[in-house]
Amino acid sequence: MVTVEASKQGSGKGLHIALWVAQVLLFLAFAMAGGMKLFNPAAAEMAKQQSGMPYALTYFIGTCEVLGALGMLLPALSRILPKLTGFAGIGLMTIMVLAFAFHCSRGELSHTPPVIVLGAMAGFVAWGRLKAAPIATRG
Repeated sequence: MVTVEASKQGSGKGLHIALWVAQVLLFLAFAMAGGMKLFNPAAAEMAKQQSGMPYALTYFIGTCEVLGALGMLLPALSRILPKLTGFAGIGLMTIMVLAFAFHCSRGELSHTPPVIVLGAMAGFVAWGRLKAAPIATRG
């Protein structure tokens, strides 16, 4: 089992569980979304037709999403540089802030609820893993 420094500081086990649940959900959501952008040419073509974004931007966003997804789990599970999980949360939150601005600028307010939820979850993980319940490094 992963040892958490926060448990020594009196943080509840509930916070630890909630952070892991959020991390797994964010991993699944962003691995799927980014994977579609990277590995499904039809999805990239559809994104270009609907938004006018160039392929390079679509692939860049997909790459950032996949890397953020991996950052949600790998550093925490391996306990090698576990702070990277918090930084991945900051990165994914930034992607969601930009996605929110993009959808608002196009008048697509119906697309914003999932963006807000994912952004809030990413912010929760960033706060939790950097401040409230950091994971101890291996050693």
